[in-house]
Amino acid sequence: MLTMQAIQDAGVSDWRKLAQRLHARFLVASFADGLKFLTAIGETCAAAGTQPDVRVGATFVDVALASPDAVYRDPDGVEYVFPSVTQRDVELARRISAIAGSHGVQADPAGVVQLEIAIDTADPQKIGPFWAAVLTGSTDAPGGVDVGDPTDRVPNLWFQRTDPHETPRQRFHLDLWLPPEVAPARIEAALAAGGTISYDAEAPAFTVLADPDGNKVCICTADGR
Repeated sequence: MLTMQAIQDAGVSDWRKLAQRLHARFLVASFADGLKFLTAIGETCAAAGTQPDVRVGATFVDVALASPDAVYRDPDGVEYVFPSVTQRDVELARRISAIAGSHGVQADPAGVVQLEIAIDTADPQKIGPFWAAVLTGSTDAPGGVDVGDPTDRVPNLWFQRTDPHETPRQRFHLDLWLPPEVAPARIEAALAAGGTISYDAEAPAFTVLADPDGNKVCICTADGR
């Protein structure tokens, strides 16, 4: 698993690291052009033995890269395996950007976004299986005690660890992952629309905004993590 600094130093300027993966949006003139571009990507990925996640529309091709076998070592030396960005993803990102250049396709780094949902709980193990079953149909959904759908049919659900407490006013909140250069303008737009900043001591990693009723959303970026 690469650190954010390593990803930034890699110089893959078409791509942005959001929650777990490297994301890129490439702009195409038509759906047919998008399919041609996707076919070239597929040939490169097949040769590399990798399987990116892609989405094709009339004017864009979205690509997300992560290695399912990435290893994270915590400060205590304990290792965990879960999807994240590794060096092979960075190398594949470079190849895909080169393909885009050869097809005359422009990247739109500010166009990527990822939405996650968080729920406050003091006991993730107690409620996690329920939400995994509801969202994915299986309590074996990958992501540890958090809930991740590898097919991206539903947003990731993760559990905000809290101390035991009485039922709070709001258990759920949204985490909106944006490119670092996009987040400030989005925050300003939310403030102009009546929102307030609830917490920003750890910005730009995340900034908590509240709507006029006090409901919260985190604007998240990979910077500062």
